[in-house]
Amino acid sequence: MTTALLELRQISVSFDGFMALRDLNLSLQPGELRAVIGPNGAGKTTFLDVITGKLRPTAGDVLFKGRSLLNKPEHRIARLGIGRKFQSPRVFENLTVEENLALAVSHPKRPWPLLSAGLSAVERDRIAHLMGIVSLQQRAHQVAGSLSHGQKQWLEIAMLVGQSPDLLLVDEPVAGLTDEETDLTADLLKSLVGDHTVLVIDHDMEFIRRLESQVSVLHQGHVLCEGSMDQIQSDPRVIEVYLGRNEEAA
Repeated sequence: MTTALLELRQISVSFDGFMALRDLNLSLQPGELRAVIGPNGAGKTTFLDVITGKLRPTAGDVLFKGRSLLNKPEHRIARLGIGRKFQSPRVFENLTVEENLALAVSHPKRPWPLLSAGLSAVERDRIAHLMGIVSLQQRAHQVAGSLSHGQKQWLEIAMLVGQSPDLLLVDEPVAGLTDEETDLTADLLKSLVGDHTVLVIDHDMEFIRRLESQVSVLHQGHVLCEGSMDQIQSDPRVIEVYLGRNEEAA
């Protein structure tokens, strides 16, 4: 049996008595694409914060490649091979697309004025490859601040991939995107699977369906159920969680 790349065991997080996560169990296999959905307040952001070390759980353990991540600082967890993309794009808007990617792939890390004259042939090839993945070759010398919202999202994903993480945590990548951009983002994330394990959080059900992945549903801080999108949408527990909330809001 393949060892899980990531495993959360009985994770609980309490804020002054409020249980943001409650006995949460979840595992990801190497090369897997997993979607995580859930209503507002289900614990999705807290879940990512625990994995990346931003937040320490009240109870439970997080294992990455079989080793506990507890008590490790965020920068150390990132170096172990976990990359996170936040909801809003975090790119250097005054630098070009190419320059943003150069900062991502350079090793060791160094500031742009020192980096610009010292990129190796391997690094330049890597940058060209990343621009190809996200279809930004024609915008290589365009400053990131002039890109569309969707293009900024893709650039940040490329920057994340450029750091060669084993696990990519992608938080709401299609918020504010057009239908066409949403479809392209789904294709982009699917293309990364195999070389990377990808976990995606989003509210857009059609986007999640387009990913064609296993889906985990969070509710009140724990995993309510898991399965394909068809299985999830026909599960009475999921219907109750979503339709019940809609009726309350009506």
